[in-house]
Amino acid sequence: MPDRSFAPVHVPQSILDRFKKLPVATIWNHVMKDAGVPLPFMENVQLWTPGKRLAARARTLRFLPPRPDLLAEIHSAGEGPEYRAMARCGPGDVLVADIMGNPRPCIFGDVKALQLKMNKADGIVTDGSIRDLEVMEAEQYGLIIYARGRTPYGNDPWAIPAEENVDIQCGGALVRPGDVLVGDGDGVVVVPSWFAEECVAICEEHEGVETYIKQKILAEGCAPGKYYPPTPAMWDEYRAQKGRG
Repeated sequence: MPDRSFAPVHVPQSILDRFKKLPVATIWNHVMKDAGVPLPFMENVQLWTPGKRLAARARTLRFLPPRPDLLAEIHSAGEGPEYRAMARCGPGDVLVADIMGNPRPCIFGDVKALQLKMNKADGIVTDGSIRDLEVMEAEQYGLIIYARGRTPYGNDPWAIPAEENVDIQCGGALVRPGDVLVGDGDGVVVVPSWFAEECVAICEEHEGVETYIKQKILAEGCAPGKYYPPTPAMWDEYRAQKGRG
């Protein structure tokens, strides 16, 4: 692994747009292998808005089990952690909520989610459940939503929004504010912000060589194993033809 800075960076929209063209499986592989992140994929978090691709900066919200002393410390009525977290979200941002992997509670429904709609945020990712999905679709919230499941419940009595803009877990993956979340039908992978620009370039080349290999397989009608996985010689061939293009 090369020496690199782990300092968080702001990931621009131009990088996010490039991630939207790449499969999560490829990104997961390189975050794990090249960035040394052993658990970058969110387990049991699935897409509930089919056909939409996610690539956005994480704005984090952490839920904790309720207790009177904690409740006494948390502001509410529009000033609670969930509202502060949503206020950080705009275009290119996604609200990521750690609700401890509990499938029973949801983080909130359509009324609170209006703040995300008004801010033109990209979406919601949670390892808990979501509700009011049909309402949000009918009223064109435009949010990309990943969650563990769907439920009619609220968050009580299982969890309360307790902290925002802090390190969290979601689906077993560490999420730090500003990290890039990339999602497709396979699920969601977390790309550390300090690795995002390097990652997108690596993954674009990975997809390029695989497309080249598939074209060779189809042209020759041969078994994929003849060229895949790509050998150093195949990489050289791909890069040489790419340079001639």
